Amino acid sequence: MSTPALPTFADVEAAAARIAPHAQRTPVLRSSSLDALASAQLYFKCENLQRVGAFKFRGACNAVWSLSDAEAARGVVTHSSGNHGAALALAARTRGIPAHVVVPEGAVKSKLAAIEAFGAMLHRCAPTIAAREAAAEQVRVATGATLVHPYTDPRVIAGQGTAALELLHETGPLDALVAPIGGGGLIGGSAIVARRLHPGMAVHAAEPLGAADAAESLRRGERVTDIVPDTLCDGLRGTIGPINFDLLRAHAVEVLTVADADTVAAMRLIFERLKLVVEPSSAIALAAVLNNPARFAGHRVGLILSGGNVDLDALPW
Repeated sequence: MSTPALPTFADVEAAAARIAPHAQRTPVLRSSSLDALASAQLYFKCENLQRVGAFKFRGACNAVWSLSDAEAARGVVTHSSGNHGAALALAARTRGIPAHVVVPEGAVKSKLAAIEAFGAMLHRCAPTIAAREAAAEQVRVATGATLVHPYTDPRVIAGQGTAALELLHETGPLDALVAPIGGGGLIGGSAIVARRLHPGMAVHAAEPLGAADAAESLRRGERVTDIVPDTLCDGLRGTIGPINFDLLRAHAVEVLTVADADTVAAMRLIFERLKLVVEPSSAIALAAVLNNPARFAGHRVGLILSGGNVDLDALPW
């Protein structure tokens, strides 16, 4: 199967117009105490306040509303550990079409409950990427639904890029942009926007040390797909996709790896200082900044807080 064409800035702009009736325009918050800790000016794009509690709604919504009427009538299918599944379920509901979500055993219970609440049909599988993809393909063949991959779909990537588009329209030029990386949809879309609007801006992907396939892929110059993830950041356990890896290289994205302990510390800081509920997969962006003062001190830095779907009965402290 050939790799799809890389999405463009025009695709992100089209996505912004397409999802405007459905997605929230999330706020950008500041914290003087976090600025002092980082010795930088930090601008937090609060996608934890997006519909379904994560940026994922942007990409899912763009994909669903990009479908023809005939395609839409057959529904959509994906595999997801939580946020993308809930996002696709809600996006499908806004269009009145069926949604199927393949979920791995061991997924966060609160995220599975959200997927079901938005009306999707759940299909369970083993907790590996291979099992997820195989099960999603089985559902696609059986139902005729359109696959909306969590991160390798150009429509999804373009939709995710709208968060950075809103951020930079509000803040103006920044020195750096930091977003989490799992499969690479958010950072891919963000890099497209950053390079078009402010070509000199540094773009950084924050990745768990225990799931550092993107960092290793860039080091080797080829996709690494055999790393077994070991991280609290359940939303960042996906393997970097082919199109997403191409975007990292095309836009000179630098990956910063972060230990889970530092991510948990950053999560607590965001709870305490910004009064925001964020999940570890989101807090990793702040941890990456605090761990690399030489890169960020004295700079204006945008951080995308990607989601806030936390299991409150299993907080990491």
